[in-house]
Amino acid sequence: MQAFDPVWFTFLNGSDIEQLELDDTEVLDAVEQGLHAQGRGETVIEPRVHLTPDPSFNGHFNVLRGYIAPLGLAGVKIVGDYVGNYKAGLPSEMALLNLFDPRTGMPVAVVDATAITEMRTGALTALGARHLARPGSKVLGHIGARATSYWNVRLLDRIFDFDEIRVHSRRSESREAFAERLENDLGKPVTVTDDWKTCVEGADIVVEASRLERPEPLLRTEWIAPGALVVPYGTMSAVELSLTDIMDKVVVDDWGQCRSGPFGALRAHVESGRLSEETLHGELCEIVVGDKPGRERDDETILFWHRGLSLSDIALGAAMLKKAEERGLGQNLRFS
Repeated sequence: MQAFDPVWFTFLNGSDIEQLELDDTEVLDAVEQGLHAQGRGETVIEPRVHLTPDPSFNGHFNVLRGYIAPLGLAGVKIVGDYVGNYKAGLPSEMALLNLFDPRTGMPVAVVDATAITEMRTGALTALGARHLARPGSKVLGHIGARATSYWNVRLLDRIFDFDEIRVHSRRSESREAFAERLENDLGKPVTVTDDWKTCVEGADIVVEASRLERPEPLLRTEWIAPGALVVPYGTMSAVELSLTDIMDKVVVDDWGQCRSGPFGALRAHVESGRLSEETLHGELCEIVVGDKPGRERDDETILFWHRGLSLSDIALGAAMLKKAEERGLGQNLRFS
């Protein structure tokens, strides 16, 4: 039998991730690096797949796969999405990211990707808004209080420095705790609303990150102000079919993922033909690299639907690995 040298990989657990203390700029820069690579055609994105172990468990797994040539990494992330986890004191989304050498298939790292999922989702929301929202946007209406919601608001406020932040979620205790955390971290007041309409009506930027158990049109098209940016990304759709009718542009993160699969905020719009490759303005990466325009006028009403990019996970995971090495964090584990 041929003898091989030992193979080692790095393991970063949740405590390691916390100690890295990535700041807003580091998170945004890492995710933007993935978008630039995507826009230059230097990536591979395989549409996500799902595993539903048992419908009675009220949850499923998402499996995201990708490759970023400039980083020399391939990656697979598995993230559980369980709406009722709060009842057990657990996050609704917990994840592991596996990074590999794309030339040999050898493992490079296994990373607790729960925080990565939260950060990269918020970063994609914020980077989309940087290109698609009015530069002078001052009012944010945010539906949902899950962990990704925190990073949505935090990173959006980093870019826009809002005068007014409104939040709403299904459970009063979650929205109150969410607002308190935001006020402490952002150093500004946050308005908690008791209903969807008060939260989103007239806002410059509307983010819908609800946690519904089944599709339900709770976000009314008539509440959206002309010139607003709307970012719906709930697993179960909370928007009306008419939402795309008022949009001057619809942008996605990856059309390959958006056009198929059982989940997503605009799934019914794709299936009914309201959103297609012909009616789509483009992917965010095309705008980031300058191949297509983002917002061109203040009065444009724009929708940005992101399903979540494996590239964002890989790019942020790579940034964490680099910083962990610099700080001496993580465990070196033997694979073989």
